[in-house]
Parts: sequence; structure tokens; C-alpha cells
Amino acid sequence: MKKMLLGICYLLLTQSLLAQITGKVTDASSMPIAAATVELNNGMSTLTNENGFFEFKKIRPGNYTLHISSVGFQAIDQPVSTGNPIDIRLERLNLFLQPVEIKATRAGDKSPFTKNNLSKKDIEKLNLGQDLPFILNQTPSVIVNSDAGNGVGYTGIRIRGTDATRINMTLNGIPYNDAESQGTFFVNLPDFTSSVNSIQVQRGVGTSSNGAAAFGATINLSTNETNTIPYVEVNNSYGSFNTWKHTVKAGSGLINNHFTIDARVSKISSDGFIDRATSSLKSFYLSGAYLNKNTSIRLNVFSGNEKTYQAWNGIPEAKLKNNDSALLAHYYNNLGPGYLYVTPQDSVNLFASDPRKYNYFTYSNQTDNYQQDHYQLFINHDFNGKLAVNTAFFLTRGRGYYEEYKPLSNYSDYGLNDLIFGTDTIRSTDLVQQKWLDNYFYGQIFSLQYKEGNNQLIVGGGWNRYDGKHFGKVLWSEKGGIPNNYHWYNTDAYKTDVNAYAKYQMQLGENLQGFVDLQYRRVLYYIGGFADNPTLMLRNTWDFFNPKLGLVYSKNNYQLYASYSQGNKEPNRNDFEAGMDQQPKPEKLHDFELGVERKSSDYNWAATLYYMLYKDQLVLTGKINNVGEYTRSNVPDSYRMGIELQGGIRFTHWLNAVGNITLSKNQIKNFTEYYDDYDFGGQKDSVHGNTDIAFSPAVVASAMLNIIPCANVEISLPAKYAGRQYLDNTSDEKRSLDPYFVQDARISYTLRKTLFRESTFIVQVNNVFNKKYAPNGYTYSYKYGGSVITENFYYPMAGTNFMVGLNVKL
Repeated sequence: MKKMLLGICYLLLTQSLLAQITGKVTDASSMPIAAATVELNNGMSTLTNENGFFEFKKIRPGNYTLHISSVGFQAIDQPVSTGNPIDIRLERLNLFLQPVEIKATRAGDKSPFTKNNLSKKDIEKLNLGQDLPFILNQTPSVIVNSDAGNGVGYTGIRIRGTDATRINMTLNGIPYNDAESQGTFFVNLPDFTSSVNSIQVQRGVGTSSNGAAAFGATINLSTNETNTIPYVEVNNSYGSFNTWKHTVKAGSGLINNHFTIDARVSKISSDGFIDRATSSLKSFYLSGAYLNKNTSIRLNVFSGNEKTYQAWNGIPEAKLKNNDSALLAHYYNNLGPGYLYVTPQDSVNLFASDPRKYNYFTYSNQTDNYQQDHYQLFINHDFNGKLAVNTAFFLTRGRGYYEEYKPLSNYSDYGLNDLIFGTDTIRSTDLVQQKWLDNYFYGQIFSLQYKEGNNQLIVGGGWNRYDGKHFGKVLWSEKGGIPNNYHWYNTDAYKTDVNAYAKYQMQLGENLQGFVDLQYRRVLYYIGGFADNPTLMLRNTWDFFNPKLGLVYSKNNYQLYASYSQGNKEPNRNDFEAGMDQQPKPEKLHDFELGVERKSSDYNWAATLYYMLYKDQLVLTGKINNVGEYTRSNVPDSYRMGIELQGGIRFTHWLNAVGNITLSKNQIKNFTEYYDDYDFGGQKDSVHGNTDIAFSPAVVASAMLNIIPCANVEISLPAKYAGRQYLDNTSDEKRSLDPYFVQDARISYTLRKTLFRESTFIVQVNNVFNKKYAPNGYTYSYKYGGSVITENFYYPMAGTNFMVGLNVKL
């Protein structure tokens, strides 16, 4: 008791001795600079308010150094003492530094959309080699997964339960989503986050953007901020599963007051948690810019190359949960050819000691290989401080294939005749094949921005064209009968996307602003056949109108907003692989958002209510179309509704915490399931009524405690919770992913101006308590022997694992 009382007295005494630093940042004409970044050399940072003021509370008395920076001004380091207010004046750089293309597509601070922003400093803390989804894992309503189980290689993200095919992603305002699948393949951008200066995640439909429709969220990445000071950085990481990351970055700073050059090269490799889930990833980034008072011209060239062993079929439930040899034999003997592809050597690995690492692919080159090159040219011009214009031209070049071993493949499936030897007919053979993509994606974006006072008008849009070739090669067959370098399909696809938008933000009163955003989008899509249906030629044209409007009320650090947004989205390529009488319809989303937030120097909190009403949402029902494919079907009515709560508090100079939680209900009205009838052929149906939407947990939460026990040391304890996720839309608990809670830990130690300008050593331990969990999977049901049998497959994540990193700034 005595020790506890002494401890309480010590805490009270130290709290009473804490001090603060306050100040104001202005330009040479004494005008306040809003949103300037002010960093304290103990690791704390803040932004100036509308009047240029900033403050740091609850810090130890003493002398510090402030680093102050703002776009368009020369950054400075300013010595400061606690208790003495300070006025800081920044010298304006006579250069046009603002990346206008980002302002056109991002939601501003006072816009009525639900959003979170990550700064360069936030990204650096988390970037040890895992893919972009894992950088975003602590943001609200996010669930991430990884085929390899450790966040390297193929990864995925869901926001508010919507997958990557419904998340609009842009790189400096330029569309990134694949034109046909509309997915975002982060593996094609290895270590891109090392070149990213800021990220904005909008949830819901959000403000108008370029490219694929936002049907659940928007991720906007920016690399175009200008680095005016020379720098060199070397970042290296090593961790579990022989995971390595090597990154070298350099920037010239301003050359002759007009030019900058930034460059990066990266290499990431990992064996993965899953057996034979290796990744070999390489990338580079090069950016050069010319700037003067009113104009900036920037050219970005970057590329990513990936080779990953395939781990995308998951692990059978029988293997994962009970290692049952009888059930496993059932998979291989009764599911039929073409469902599970297993080589004879696989029997060696069939009963591996750790079922969570199981991968039944054993062919030595069962790999995915792809390279993606990006070229971006930006031209920005400011006419008079009120009117600015920008345009950008881009080209994305992609090519690659995945190679796989295919046992017992029918010659007829490859457009070939059976082999006949006398009276013997050979109808199938083991073979090795490659499925290729070879494509060009190019276009232009533009915006015209006019701002006077608190009123702002943005008119913009863009066009893009996708030219894609799909073809397949057979490299080898066991029994012959296939010509050398045989192409069994060769199909083309072309897609043109044109959009135009007008956004007007107006001051309606002293504290009230209105926002109107109107977008028109026209999509033309030609599909010249499919691998399994090469004669199915399709031409589609859609015209979409996407209005958004809202109100924002701001006063005394409170902000209240309400908005309505509409989104329309065309189906994905695979949805069209059906007969002409089974073609899908586009989807429509009505998104209602109501939010309130409060910010201060010591704490912040926000709450958002949302209701997302879908019309003709495309979901998997199990139904087979008339060409034998499982494709998504339109369901007339479905919705998502929920509340997102988030906040942060700084208890003292050495302790702070942040967290968020989403509570939601996600339902399809009157859902009907279809499953195969192996006893009598055809399919059966089962009516389920109102059901939960797949992969949409009712609860998602994140929290992080940050401890700064002494100068230059920071301990972070991030945690994640996800509620039960259903693998399909039946709300059947037997077809679901168990809830999970995962605790991580990270410690960093930074030395400044000792040997190097800055050196940071980071140790990160993931899944501290060795939780066995799977955030992703799929399911398949059928009737056999008079009973409905369900087969579940999972993508488990690694148990306790670690990464260590050394980041050096020269």
C-alpha cells in the first residue's frame, strides 16, 4: 500500500510539473499559415489551426527544437523553450509546389465525407515490407488478409465489408484498378508505400474520383509532394519466414531553384508462412520535376515485378482443423477432375505436421509472374492565386502469366481431338499451362479549380482506354498430342471509360458550408470471348450519373456533416461469362452519411452513422450459368448500416492511445442459394430469407496504446478484433470464419544527429499471443449420397512472428 501511494504521489507531482509550448506560424506579410506541420524533436507533431496557432501540452519543461513545414514555404528548425509563446515566420518559396491533381479527387477537411488521412510519418512507422493493406489495418472498418499468411505477396483488403473490386484506388489521381476485374493488385506495386507522402481513405461512395466506381471506399495515394531538401535514406528489414526488405531512396532537393529528382529502388523476398508461398518482388520509382512561380511539370516512372508461388486455393477444413485422412481422401477421390489439382508427389506433403501451412501445389514452377510499368506526366499551372488548372497523361503497361500443373485435363477442353492408338482412345493428359495477360492502360485526367474565400469550384474528369490480350499456352503434356507452344485460346478486350464532374463548395453562413458534386461517367466495354467460351462476343455501353451533396457545420473545434451520395458500377469481366440470356445488370448504391467530430490538442473523437442501400448488387449465389461457370448474380435489395466510432487521447507526454470500432448490420433481403446435385444432376435451390452479406462482420475494432518511456524510444501496442464472417450469403455458422483478436507490439529507438542525420531501429512482433485465425476463405456445397455436403477452405495467418528494421537517413 505504501508503494502504491508513493507511485500515485509521483504521478501527481510529475503531472503538476508538466509544461506546454504554444506559438503562431505566419508568412512574411504576417498572414497566418493554416495546416502547417509542426514537429517536436521528442516525436510529437501537430498542425496549425485556421489562425496559424499550435500548441503542445503535457510535456516536460525544458528546451526543444521545432521543425515547421508547409507546402510552398521553406521548412525551418526553430529552438524553443517551454512556457514561452513563440512567433514563427516562414519564407515563401517562389514556386508552385501544390499537387493540384490530389486536391481535385480528395475530400477536403471541410467536406461532408467520411475519411481518414495518413501522413508520411504515419506510413514510415508501419512500413517494414508488408503490403499496403497492412499499412491501413488500423483504420476504421478495415479487414486485411494474405494468401501467404504474413502480409507479403498477394494480399487483400475489405472496407465496410466491401472487397478490393469495389474500392476505387488512385495514384496521384490516376486510376489504378484493373479495368476488367476492377480489383487492386497491390502485389504489382511492391514497396510503393516507401515513395508515398500521404494516403486518404474515404469510406462509402465519397467524392468523385477517376476510374472504377467507389462502391465501398476510395484509397488515394500521393507521391507528388515536392522535397526541397536533399536526402538519402537506406531502409532494411528482416524477419520471420526469411523475409527481407531492402530500400534505397534519394532526392536532390531543389536544383537551381527549379528542379527536383527523387528516386527509389526496392527488393522484397519472403518464403511466406504457408508452405511454398514464396515471393520475389522488385520495384523502382523515379520522379523529376520542373517548378517555377506559377507552373510545375512532373514526370513519374515506376515499375513493379513480382514472382509469387501460388497459394491462392487455401487449406481444406479437414486438413486445417482435424487432419482427418479419410476426409482428405474424400477430396481427392470424389470431387472429380479439375476441382483440386494435385500432383502425385503431393502425397509426401498430404499429412504435414503443421496443417496451417499446408499447400497442395508442389509443381516447382507453380508461380504467378507479372510486371507492371507506370508512366505519369503532370502539368499544373496557377493563373492568379485563385484559378489553377492541371492535366496529366498516363500509360500503364502490364504483362505476365501464371503457370500451373493440370492433371487429367481433357483434350476437348483445349480444342483438340482425343488421341487414338489402335483401339485405345486417350481423352486426357497431365499438362503444364500458362495463362497470359498483355495489356496497355492509358489516358488523361484534368481539373480546373477556382477558389475565392471559402467558396471553391472544381471542374474535372478524364478518359482512359484499356487494350488487353488474354491468351493461353500449353508448355508440356505427359501423353503428347499437343503442338509445341500451343495457344488454346486468344481473346481480346477493350474498355473505354470517360467521366466528367463538377464540385462546388459554398459558404452558406458563418459556420455552415454546402457541397454539391455531380459526375457523369460513360463506359464502353468489348469482350472478344473467354478462355472457356471463346465464341461469346459482347459489347456493352453504360451511362452513369452519380450525384453527391451534403452540408458541413463547424464551430468551436466541432464539425458536423451530413451527405447523400449515389454510385453506379458496371459488372466485372467474369460476370459476363454466361449465355446471352443471363447477362448481369449494373449495380447501384445510395449512401447516406451522418458524422460528427471534435478535435483538440489533447484528444479527438468522431462518430459516423451510415446507411448504404444497394440495388441489384452482384453476389455469389452458387448458381451455375448456362456455360457451366459459377458467376455472381444480381440480388434486388441489400444494405449495409452501421456506426463507426473513433478517437484518440493523450494522457500525458509519455502515454497516448487511439482506437476505433464499427458496429454494423449487413443484409441481403430474400436470398436464395443454389448448389449442385451430384446424385441426380442439375442444381437445387434453398430459400434463406434475410441473410448476412458474406465477409461483413458485425463488429470490427482496432486500438493502439503508445508509450514513450524516455526520449527517442516509442513502444506501440496495436490490436485488432474482427467478429464472425460468413463465407457465403447463407448466414450458416458452419460456413464462417471464427471471430479473432490479434495483438501486435512494436518498439522503435531513434538517434538523431549521431553519426547519421537520423537512425531508427524498429522491432515488430506480430500476433504476440500466437492466435490461430483465418481472415479469409471460401466455401462450396453440393448434394451427394442424399445429403448436402459443405467444403470450407481457409487462408490462415501466421502465428507469432517478427520483423526488425533499420532505417537510416543520411
